[in-house]
Amino acid sequence: MEKQVVISGFGGQGVMLAGELLAEAGKTEDKFVTFLPSYGPEMRGGTAYCDVIVSDKAIASPVISFPQAAIILNLPSLNKFEPLMKKNGIIILNKTIIPQDVKRKDVRVCKIDAQTIAKELGNEKVTNLILLGAYAELEKTVSIETLKKSLKVYLTGRKEKLIPINERALDTGAAAAKEYMACHV
Repeated sequence: MEKQVVISGFGGQGVMLAGELLAEAGKTEDKFVTFLPSYGPEMRGGTAYCDVIVSDKAIASPVISFPQAAIILNLPSLNKFEPLMKKNGIIILNKTIIPQDVKRKDVRVCKIDAQTIAKELGNEKVTNLILLGAYAELEKTVSIETLKKSLKVYLTGRKEKLIPINERALDTGAAAAKEYMACHV
C-alpha cells in the first residue's frame, strides 16, 4: 500500500498542519512517510501545498507529480491539481468556498461544506481537519484515532486547549464523507 495525497489551499488555512498530522500518524502506525511542503510567495494568503506519502515500503521520492488523492481548500488549488490527478483518484474539496464543479469524470469527488461545519463547531480554523478526517475515512491511509494522537504532538503549550475541537473536526469530517459518499455512489 502506498497512498499519495496533495493538500492545498491558501497560506493560513492549516495546509501544513494537516500534512504534518497525516505524516505523524503514518509514523505512529509504523509506516514509511514523506512530507514535502511548498509555499507560494507569501506564507499567509499565498498558495501553500504539501505532498504526503504514506507507504508500507520505502518511498523512492517525496515528490508527487500525479496525485492519487487531493484535499483541496480553495479554488486556485482545484484549478492547479485537478488536471494532474491520476485516473480513479479522489478529490476531497471544501465546497463552502469552491463554487465550481470538478470537470473530470474519471476521478471520484467528495464535496464537504467544511467551512460551514467548522463554524458550527465553533472555530472556522478547523476546516482543514474536517477535510483530513474525510480523507482518512475514505482512503483508510491511517486511522482517525491515530490522527487524534498526532494532535498531541503538534498542539502543545497554549495550543493544547484546541485538541478537543480538532478531535471533533476529524470525527465530523469522517461522518460527512461517509454521508456524502452514501448519497453519491
